[in-house]
Amino acid sequence: MSTLQGRVADSIGNWVDHGAPEWLRPYLRLSRFDRPIGAWLLLIPCWWSAGLAAVHAGWPLPNVWHLVLFFVGAFVMRGAGCTWNDIADHDIDKRVERTRSRPIASGAVTMSQALAYAVLQSLIGFLVLVQFNGFAIWTGIASLGIVAAYPFMKRFTYWPQSVLGLAFSWGALMGWACALGRLDVAPVLLYLGSIAWVIGYDTIYAHQDRADDLFAGVKSTALLFGERTKPALMALYGIAVVLIGLAGLFAGAGVWFALGLAAFAGHLGWQIATVDISDNPNCLKRFRSNRDAGLLLFAGIVLDALL
Repeated sequence: MSTLQGRVADSIGNWVDHGAPEWLRPYLRLSRFDRPIGAWLLLIPCWWSAGLAAVHAGWPLPNVWHLVLFFVGAFVMRGAGCTWNDIADHDIDKRVERTRSRPIASGAVTMSQALAYAVLQSLIGFLVLVQFNGFAIWTGIASLGIVAAYPFMKRFTYWPQSVLGLAFSWGALMGWACALGRLDVAPVLLYLGSIAWVIGYDTIYAHQDRADDLFAGVKSTALLFGERTKPALMALYGIAVVLIGLAGLFAGAGVWFALGLAAFAGHLGWQIATVDISDNPNCLKRFRSNRDAGLLLFAGIVLDALL
């Protein structure tokens, strides 16, 4: 275990292990910088929304400076959220095989050190947030309650993934708010569609922990759906595609958006067809592939604005 202290099963042999200073590694692992997929999945709805705002406004491209700020903010705030999650879950993490070597659960970082680190990351995120207009700043602040509540949901409901969806999809509102200083029907539909997408892909991810979750007494949609996961994914991903398509319609998007949405839908269909909920590496691969699905849609949105 000493060679794996502060690491989890799907986080071995990455740049943090090979390139980061020894003293910094536990903090980078707290932020999940050794596994950046979560930051990408937090970022992508921001980029979708910024792109659709550009389409709606008739701009040839999304605001590039906003895209950069969203990139920095997503990685920092995902890190802060993961640190808070590990603080809240440190007792549960000790009882789950995949998470018992996380920095707090393994003793590599103390609770007080983790709290200070969470505050530091949040301050950096706030500095990013205040670069936007006042409406966007208050829209961003409004998400904090959801982020704070999420780690505790698995104790009370089989739908913690829905709360994760509320948090991880907030960027679908932020991109539009930052670009136009308001919210309209399009970003709200995009937000709702993104929530369905998040519930779907995180259900796939949660299947890796089913046995341990039962032992630890926590809940998830993976446990709720069980062998009915594929039909549930069909419903969730179908809702996501329809609502995101309606968001594009209300934003005034055209054929390139439709092609990007078709590629996105095809990728989600591949996940459903090939996922094996009894095979952890299979589930992890399908979960991670959602970055590519989201970027396919974003490419269609950008082309729609440009062409």
